[in-house]
Amino acid sequence: MQNMIKKLLLLSLLLSTLVFGGFSSALKKQKFLQPEEAFQITAVLKGDVIETKVTLADKIHVYDDDTLHYRVTSPSKVELEVNKPASHDFEGDKVFEKEIFINIPVKEIESKVQGDYTLEIEVLGCNERGICYQPFVKSFNFKGVEADVFDKISSLTKEGNTAKIADVLSSESSFFVILLFFIFGLLLALTPCVFPMIPILSSIIVSQSGEGKPSVAKAFFTSLVYVVSMALTYTVVGVVAGLLGADIQAAMQNPWVLTVFAAMFVALAYSLFGYYEIGLPASWQSKISKASDDAGQKGGIAGTAIMGLLSALIVGPCVAPPLGGAVLFISHTGDALLGGIALFVMSMGMGMPLLLVGIGAGKFMPKPGGWMTAVSQVFGVMMLGLAIFMLGRILPDMVTMILWSLLFMGSALYMGIFNPSTATQGAKKLFQLLAIVFMLYGASLFVGALSGSSSIIKPFEKFTQVGVAVAGATTASPEDKESHRGYSIARLMKEVKASDKPVVVDFGKDSCTACAELEHITFPHPKVQEQLKNFTFIKIDLTDNSDDDKALLKEFELFGTPNIIFFGKDNKYIAEKSLTGFIKPEVFAEHLKSIE
Repeated sequence: MQNMIKKLLLLSLLLSTLVFGGFSSALKKQKFLQPEEAFQITAVLKGDVIETKVTLADKIHVYDDDTLHYRVTSPSKVELEVNKPASHDFEGDKVFEKEIFINIPVKEIESKVQGDYTLEIEVLGCNERGICYQPFVKSFNFKGVEADVFDKISSLTKEGNTAKIADVLSSESSFFVILLFFIFGLLLALTPCVFPMIPILSSIIVSQSGEGKPSVAKAFFTSLVYVVSMALTYTVVGVVAGLLGADIQAAMQNPWVLTVFAAMFVALAYSLFGYYEIGLPASWQSKISKASDDAGQKGGIAGTAIMGLLSALIVGPCVAPPLGGAVLFISHTGDALLGGIALFVMSMGMGMPLLLVGIGAGKFMPKPGGWMTAVSQVFGVMMLGLAIFMLGRILPDMVTMILWSLLFMGSALYMGIFNPSTATQGAKKLFQLLAIVFMLYGASLFVGALSGSSSIIKPFEKFTQVGVAVAGATTASPEDKESHRGYSIARLMKEVKASDKPVVVDFGKDSCTACAELEHITFPHPKVQEQLKNFTFIKIDLTDNSDDDKALLKEFELFGTPNIIFFGKDNKYIAEKSLTGFIKPEVFAEHLKSIE
């Protein structure tokens, strides 16, 4: 009996060895290739083309349907359009097999990136037995043509990413950095940021000239004091913000501060209207006059410098990319000297038109006469406009619109809109016509304010459209505005992770002019709206400047507003795609196409 049991055990062991041994062999036969074995990729530079070859193992194929990508990943990400070879049919699908040869012209890459670059080839293939591999990626480094100074400057002046500008500060020579920031300043001089400073400076020159015509030297010196004061202010603010991580310009947007400065502009306006004269005490004027006789000034240096300081903090632009880049560089490296010099040079470049105003005021200003009273009154109206502009950052939209309306209608009355035709002759008829235009526009603003409009450019927007949608939600109602506040890092990341699409996050605040331009010009543009359908759009209002607001800016290394950051489909922050300042609609639409 025991022998029988032993035989049965041996037989079962033999059968199991045969069965499982065969199964093991079958498993070995079913073993799939590793990705490195299934896909072999090479890329070699030959002449003016990069010859690439993707070798596919036996029974491996790649579908001719968005499964083969060629892109540059460094120094910037660029998707390349390549000429693929002809594919063939496989079970009703178009596929590539065995070898895929693709040549990429070097000129196509070097026209889009400068310097050394990294080419990335991504393949997604399948085995005939039904398994599909994860995307297989291989990268190749190539030497590119080093950009010259002018090419570098040209590309950086178009750069909206503060981190990249900060990298330039740390990697380029001091001379190049200073030249770059001077050009940044000249370009900023062509933006609306500088325009409000022109009437301020002009009014100072006119008020200091008294009844006489200012000399070229005196007008230029006044402009130089104004511009240098503005430049020093930007420099100090930037350096302190970089070293301490403080947003000083945000602190200057405090309602009390804005109200005081607006009152100063109103006081200056009434002085220009001739109701009174603003001047330092006689004892102060005599001392300042004595100290500045060589420069031809008469007690106006201190006032001019103060106005330059206020213009930089209040009327100046929201944080622009070069300013943010310099601040970020200072905060990372602690090199306040180079960062401060760069900011000062940029501010001087931005002040070039103001220096030309000074020269022109001294050289081309006509002889003294009654016309100077009219010029002073014009500048007085501009001062009132600047006061409304600042108060508009803290007052309700309706109140701001009504103030603008009263300013235009009041100007029309002052210009004699209702004077009889016999009382106006010659060129004065044109001023009466302009007065009629001001009255009509002022009345339009008044009607627009009552209808709920918030745009002085489109006062009748409530009568012509239902609302402007951004990423599927209107942004016009107070309730929506309120929902954009109170964001924390945790709340933002929760919304980002809940999205199955890339995410756009717009940081703005009520006191930021460029933020309003983005909201009314860039985001509603049809091309931008078309691209935003592929994104989740999150708007964050930093007006309160709360601890959570400051933490958000610090988390993503941002300074001021507006700033736009992006998260990919994988919910990861894409720092190199961040944008600072106003972005034109066409440029923003193209930028959105590069986000994945």
